Amino acid sequence: MDDRAPHYNQLSKQIWNFAELGFAETQSASALQKELAGAGFKIETNVGGVPTAFTASWGSGKPVIAILGEYDALPGLSQAPVPEREAMLANGAGHGCGHNLLGTASAFAAIVTKEYLESHKLSGTIRYYGTPAEEGGGGKIFMARAGGFKDVDSILSWHPGDRNSAGNTSSLANIIGRFRFKGVASHAAAAPEAGRSALDAIMLMNMSIEFMREHVPSDTRIHYIISKGGDAPNIVPALAESRMVARSPSMTTLIPIWNRILNCAKGAELQTDTKSELELEMSYWNTLPNDTLNRLLYRNLSAVGGYEMNSDESKFADTLRKSLVATRGGASDLGSQAHVMPFAESGVGVASTDVGDLSWQYPTGGFSAATFVPGVSAHTWQAAACAGMSVGQKGMLVAAKTLALSALDLFLDPKITDAAKADFTKRVAGRKYESVIPAGEKPRFEYWR
Repeated sequence: MDDRAPHYNQLSKQIWNFAELGFAETQSASALQKELAGAGFKIETNVGGVPTAFTASWGSGKPVIAILGEYDALPGLSQAPVPEREAMLANGAGHGCGHNLLGTASAFAAIVTKEYLESHKLSGTIRYYGTPAEEGGGGKIFMARAGGFKDVDSILSWHPGDRNSAGNTSSLANIIGRFRFKGVASHAAAAPEAGRSALDAIMLMNMSIEFMREHVPSDTRIHYIISKGGDAPNIVPALAESRMVARSPSMTTLIPIWNRILNCAKGAELQTDTKSELELEMSYWNTLPNDTLNRLLYRNLSAVGGYEMNSDESKFADTLRKSLVATRGGASDLGSQAHVMPFAESGVGVASTDVGDLSWQYPTGGFSAATFVPGVSAHTWQAAACAGMSVGQKGMLVAAKTLALSALDLFLDPKITDAAKADFTKRVAGRKYESVIPAGEKPRFEYWR
């Protein structure tokens, strides 16, 4: 894999340059499909009715081991691979979450696993899942609803980060929606009494939520923007909109909190004599840990180890870190990318992902590889810069090796797959997964636009 790394570095850079938003990753998906098809995989496209969703399968029979790949970018994070802010395209998209690395490393691992199975005449199916629109579009949810994962025994995943780590950690469940208020327009000076301000309603709803923060669990996150506040200050706004995200370590805790947010909207309606409607955009469940798979990934991540930066990379890192407001101590120190963090027995991450929805339906394991300079968080221009140069590519190789070794362990030792299933069954006992997104809902292909 070391010898072949330059080829996959080039592929990751190609996808980094495409920087396509969710559900529009046409070139990125095509490049990965071409790579996998060239390695002998059978490609199935338009999975779940999503044009940029695909699977690439090789082999037959059990076990069926899935490796997840993502390749969508984020709006407004276009960035040259340099340690100062320098957009390549004004207001353009960029890989601020490193999904160009994620999709490529997973493809590399799937191909290497296939070659081993083939050369050793081993049975089983290795399958790469090209999952679009992780950044709010929920591609995996719609692929699963269409039965795309129905025969899978274990799912392996990873994500770019600023450290090499694995453990029984979870992610935050979230619910995302657009609250739109409709009022009555009027001249704000000549006839304000004739108007009913939709913007007033938005502000009152958001103020109610601010007071509500004191009375929700401390690990709850609620954040919003006013995406439309009117057209001119001298016109009472007839239309206003706020985009809202609520998060919690548990979906069962989050749903009652979301219902209280809905009540804040109803209260704002009454106070302003306006009407509101909710467009539910997306919802992700918190990740359900699988001890067997996470410890397997940790053992192999530890065996692979981290990487050292050369002098140019160290200079890049030093300069880049000067742009950071703050860094987390210890794990964020320069040089930490050369090591693997201790196994985390528990904990909750700071992000949300549709991998969480899969984890409540199938045994799923995951880990993080240090593709970003220590101290850099995802969804930043600094992360996009790292994802487009050698620091990110070195971390990507760590991830690819870890995935390949772990997939091979699952093929070579059926007891691991059995233990992962038993762990999954135990953890879901008495708990029911049901997506907040209504059954029959179609993917929101235009959600970024």
